Formats: sequence, C-alpha cells, structure tokens
Amino acid sequence: MGKHGAGKRPEDKKKRLKDYQINAKLLSCAKKDVVVLHCLPAHRGEEITDDVMDGPHSVVFDQAENRLHTQKALLEMLLSDRQ
Repeated sequence: MGKHGAGKRPEDKKKRLKDYQINAKLLSCAKKDVVVLHCLPAHRGEEITDDVMDGPHSVVFDQAENRLHTQKALLEMLLSDRQ
C-alpha cells in the first residue's frame, strides 16, 4: 500500500481538489466588489492562483498584517508582569 495508502498520494489529493481552486474563472462569477481572503500560508497554483492572490480583489496580506498585530498583543499580554 505504501506510505500514503491507496489513493492517498499528494498528487491524488491535488487532482481531487482542483475544482475548488480560487482562480480567475471563479472570480468571474462573483460580484465586481468581491474580496479575496486567505489565512496563509498559501500553496500558490494549488488552492489559489497567483493572479488572484496578487490581484486587485486580494486583501490577503492586509489580513495577515491584522493577524500579526493581534498575535503581538496577545504575546505582550501573556509575557507581561500584569496580573
């Protein structure tokens, strides 16, 4: 059966999930003011295409920056001497 089992190879998974990719064809079905989010890390070319990730509808990196500030605040709270 191998390391990944029958039908469990990474290539098989990519093939099965290809129809769920966020790409230009999918965005063409959305409203003109669609916003694209992604929690990162992204596997470019797999779950999202480069043109969408870097395109005008993407706020992926703004989203990541917002998470960074939240994580920094949480770390500050956890590491501070406040009780």
